[in-house]
Amino acid sequence: MNPPLPPIATDVVRWQASHGRNHLPWQQTRDPYRVWLSEIMLQQTQVSTVLGYYERFLQRFPDVASLAAAPQDDVMALWSGLGYYTRARNLHACAQAVVQLHGGAFPRSAAVLATLPGIGRSTAAAIASFCFGERVAILDANVKRVLTRVLAYGEDLSSSRNEKALWTLAEDLLPTQELASSMPRYTQGLMDLGATVCLPRNPSCLVCPLQPHCRAAQQGAPQAYPVKTRKTRRSTQSWWLLVLRDPQGQLWLQRRPVQGGETGIWAGLFSPPVFASAPALEAGLDTLALRVARREDWPAQLHVLTHRDLFLHPVVVELADGRLPLDSAELGAGQWQSAADWLQQGLPAPVRKLVEAIAG
Repeated sequence: MNPPLPPIATDVVRWQASHGRNHLPWQQTRDPYRVWLSEIMLQQTQVSTVLGYYERFLQRFPDVASLAAAPQDDVMALWSGLGYYTRARNLHACAQAVVQLHGGAFPRSAAVLATLPGIGRSTAAAIASFCFGERVAILDANVKRVLTRVLAYGEDLSSSRNEKALWTLAEDLLPTQELASSMPRYTQGLMDLGATVCLPRNPSCLVCPLQPHCRAAQQGAPQAYPVKTRKTRRSTQSWWLLVLRDPQGQLWLQRRPVQGGETGIWAGLFSPPVFASAPALEAGLDTLALRVARREDWPAQLHVLTHRDLFLHPVVVELADGRLPLDSAELGAGQWQSAADWLQQGLPAPVRKLVEAIAG
């Protein structure tokens, strides 16, 4: 027979009020638009990075209607450098769905929120909990760590059946009273504990409010949880970037493809033409037969993605005269862009750094 669940809700709520993070801008509102925006930005991204983007987004798009009405390129440009660009495309699509299907008002239940583009079960629950006091559980990476340790839940979370069981336990642990005030505090408190106390390595068990309840701490083995045996394998890939610069200082940039809803690296963003190898780039240059004023092969740059190390090899070619057509058969569709142009485009962070360095 399983032991009874520990009564953690009151301790989490009390701790969050006095020791949790209460200063962040999205914590000072119950506006679902602002909470949703922060939740999407915070996915796999540190708070310190999100703060500036969050403020700039609100200045440019103060409400869901203005975001829905904006061209996608404007949204991608403002997101440039934040990474995981599928989030930006889904952000735009979600805003349009809220306007078109829900009259510009975010649904008040997690179940309906989860039907919107880019909003998964945990994000939907966070919005519904923070904004509407709904009694629903979140289960992001930080919360999984806290709960599996408190419960000494040793089942392998790479199994969907085991993760579903953890969802059920998370729901059973939720507050039961004064939900309008307790649910936002409880939800935020679990996030804060995972981010500041119950760390993956060297958790601060002595200052954790849940230590009296924590079965993993009692075992002396908090780092044994959570259990997830299926590891994502990292891969390595190399790209050669052909950076063409015309006599006017413009750069040839093209939009990376988005095919059939499947998004590859930098899909929908602008970059120089990409080649899979140095010989392929050289063959492309030979075919173009350009009049080259100067060429520089820059050192390779490492760009670290979630599951991949991407080595970028920029080759900067300054043309003596002439321009490529807007649709070059050798390079694919593209366009010449001045600094004033590409500053307004959605560029991946390493490409933005590269073109800024070239422009001087």
